[in-house]
Amino acid sequence: MVSYEEQDKEYYQHIIRNLNDRGVQLEDIAEIVIFLERDYIDGLDTEVSIYAINKVLHKREAQNAIMTGIELDELAEKGLLSGPMQRIMRTDESTYGIDENMAITLASLYGSVSVTNYGYVDKLKHGILSKLNDKSTGKINVFLDDLVGAIAAAACGWLAHNEGHVQEMLNK
Repeated sequence: MVSYEEQDKEYYQHIIRNLNDRGVQLEDIAEIVIFLERDYIDGLDTEVSIYAINKVLHKREAQNAIMTGIELDELAEKGLLSGPMQRIMRTDESTYGIDENMAITLASLYGSVSVTNYGYVDKLKHGILSKLNDKSTGKINVFLDDLVGAIAAAACGWLAHNEGHVQEMLNK
């Protein structure tokens, strides 16, 4: 039987590999975190932002959402979904909303501050989110753009809820 720690490591590595394969680096997500938190955490840097992102990426509920969303995007890109679902994913139908619901659920793991940050960054499409949302590339990122925004927003929530620890990290 595989231990929880071994499974967590496997899931984390799978997610990092999938994010990288789809053009997303942890530094891209950190850039969004810094953008969102620049007025609230003096001296926030990439290292501390990635630390917070990794806290999110090791949470099982977040792992499940991310793996599910990326898998659906990849299946749609390969044309492997049924007719109506394939059309919804190909056109990123505006009323679909399941992608945003999944992202809001992920963000909410770290409180209301994360949910409001997610809504803000989803509207702005800051940084890598603009690239992921670009339909002209032929890539299907219906879930990925929202999940990346939610990871950043959740990391912001983690930072807010761990202010003392964050200040210690920044003052070293």
